[in-house]
Amino acid sequence: MKDCGRAGELPDYYFRVRENGAAVFRIDTENRQRRIEMDQIAVINIRNGEVKPHDDRTLSPEDMAEIQSWMASRQALLAARDIDDIHRAVDYLNLTTHWAQSRATDDQLEDVTDALLLAMHDLRSVLVRKKADRLMNG
Repeated sequence: MKDCGRAGELPDYYFRVRENGAAVFRIDTENRQRRIEMDQIAVINIRNGEVKPHDDRTLSPEDMAEIQSWMASRQALLAARDIDDIHRAVDYLNLTTHWAQSRATDDQLEDVTDALLLAMHDLRSVLVRKKADRLMNG
């Protein structure tokens, strides 16, 4: 893979993110016109790890290594985003508590109380069950 750190240098591969994966392109700037050409080589599914070559193409070991590396990085990024979203949810719960205690009107509370109580009850039930499972198996 080319070093992308230098000005004007492009990577050898481009991954166009799609839901559940990406379309993979090989980048070519070594043509006579020095134009950027993107040649689709595969479609990948991040959930099941499937790599489908585009058309009747055969992927090289270098292609597969780049794809596997991207998939591992992408899975790590998505996992980090998931946990960050959960930490944000904790913050939102705290902000919601402060709002309910200090600023919410009776009409606003009437509008959201049942939905919040049901969602919190559901979450609490799942968390308690999962914690009990961990304690039993740990």
